[in-house]
Amino acid sequence: MPMLTETPARRGGACRLLLALVCALLPGCGSLYVMQAANGEMQVLRARVPIDRLLADPATPADLRARLEQVRAARAFASGTLGLPDNRSYRTYADIRRQYVVWNVVATPEFSVLPLHWCFPVAGCVAYRGYFHEDKARAFANELAVRGDDVAIDGVPAYSTLGRFADPVLSSMLPYGDDELAATIFHELAHQLIYVQDDSAFNEAFATTVEEVGLERWLTQQGQAARIEAFRADQRHEQAFVELFTRTRAELVTLYASALPRVEMRARKAAVMHRLGSEIQALERREHAEYPLYDEWIAQGLNNARLAAVATYFDCVPGFQHLLLQQQGDLGKFYAAVRELARLPRAQRHARVCSGPLAPEDEDS
Repeated sequence: MPMLTETPARRGGACRLLLALVCALLPGCGSLYVMQAANGEMQVLRARVPIDRLLADPATPADLRARLEQVRAARAFASGTLGLPDNRSYRTYADIRRQYVVWNVVATPEFSVLPLHWCFPVAGCVAYRGYFHEDKARAFANELAVRGDDVAIDGVPAYSTLGRFADPVLSSMLPYGDDELAATIFHELAHQLIYVQDDSAFNEAFATTVEEVGLERWLTQQGQAARIEAFRADQRHEQAFVELFTRTRAELVTLYASALPRVEMRARKAAVMHRLGSEIQALERREHAEYPLYDEWIAQGLNNARLAAVATYFDCVPGFQHLLLQQQGDLGKFYAAVRELARLPRAQRHARVCSGPLAPEDEDS
């Protein structure tokens, strides 16, 4: 999509142009979903202010100034050292005045660990559906739950338009600390570098791998030994939880493939989820760490959709890490190898890098 100008006289026309572009691409143009997506994106675009302008303005609050200076340095590192796109993204700032920019809905059938997919031009088929308003996300999730699906809703602090627009740093990204902020920029720029339609697991794991190696190299360049050790400890803790989720998904795959009556299968599923909650809490105690997000999941009720969302981001990460190791850590060669994988049929590239079950194409919704 072309870049839109944001001069006051043209904002109304720009909004109509953006809506027209989305409608031209998406079937069912009159749908409320398409309209909320176009309007939400336009609001983000309108709020952008160049970071250099904010840093030059003496009225910019000191805490915001410090964060934006870190953003500018991390953005330069992303392109100069990590080989990520050198474009207009993350060179502006948008105060969106809310905790999250979008709320994503993930859903699975009651007896499946595979996420449902929704298909759109440009992005292709993805394992979630995003809303710029929480109430709309919850209304859609309720519709899916009524028909019997497992659902999960998560607020998202950032997203990528895959280079179609100049994505800004959002105010929703700032509360997570300097390291997380840099990592998010690396992750989203990785999506702009390589993105394969109809393969959320491949795309998210690739971006997660770039995010993690990028953050470690960023901290190394800054000489932050203590933060590097904390980052590596977080990685170890995260991997322990991912392995727990992976084992649970494998157990559920076996259960759902059985010929048990639905009532009995439902009872056994509930027992597995209850045990998973206890194991999460035990792992928190063993790792001497608290994870409020996981505790929130337990309180809300663990389900297939939660496990599917974790799998989308992490099932393929070990394969990408191994591929990077094969390239002796050379990111340019790594990106070239990933592009070669991206050209393969979906089943073949998953066989190379992914450990979890494939989501069949006909699971699209």
